[in-house]
Amino acid sequence: MKITENDLIFLRSELQKHISGKRLAHSLAVETEAMALGKLFGFSEEILLKLRCAAILHDITKAKNTDEQIRLCKEFGLPVSDDDIMSPKVFHSLTGAHVAAKLYPQYVDSEIFNAIKYHTTGRADMSVFEKLIYLADYIEETRDFPDCVELRRYFYSAEPTKEHLDRTLLLSFDMTVRNLLNEGCAIHRATVEARNFLVASINK
Repeated sequence: MKITENDLIFLRSELQKHISGKRLAHSLAVETEAMALGKLFGFSEEILLKLRCAAILHDITKAKNTDEQIRLCKEFGLPVSDDDIMSPKVFHSLTGAHVAAKLYPQYVDSEIFNAIKYHTTGRADMSVFEKLIYLADYIEETRDFPDCVELRRYFYSAEPTKEHLDRTLLLSFDMTVRNLLNEGCAIHRATVEARNFLVASINK
């Protein structure tokens, strides 16, 4: 699958059918951040275009409420786990991957699908492509929450090695878990597994 600049122009236009305002601005900022991160990690122009595609589409179902998210899960035959019900903010990752693949199959291969699917929770043994979409979503320049600012500073304070990328993601999971605990919220199993996998990898 080869994506062109014209394809991205088309997808940006299409995205406006699904989200608007701050959500739209965020997705476009994630595209910019994903491209910058991809260049730092030496991705080819072909893969950079794929990264940008995943970034544009990653929040395609973000505007839908929980009932609509569950309806989409049923439409796609997706099991809804207790983890999902207790963490409703992650639904859009799962439904977004499937909606993007259904509406734009010519642009969504398995790599882009997984990057969208896991951009909120992460997962164990993420690919570098998935990690960069996850990170771009967290640190794009319009994000001004203290944790986002801190994580952005941390990542850009050192050479962009794969080890530093993993340590950055580990810090992001720690931030997420801490915030969820402070709010008395459930922690999605995929996030726990993602964090534990990184801890084990870094401490080898």
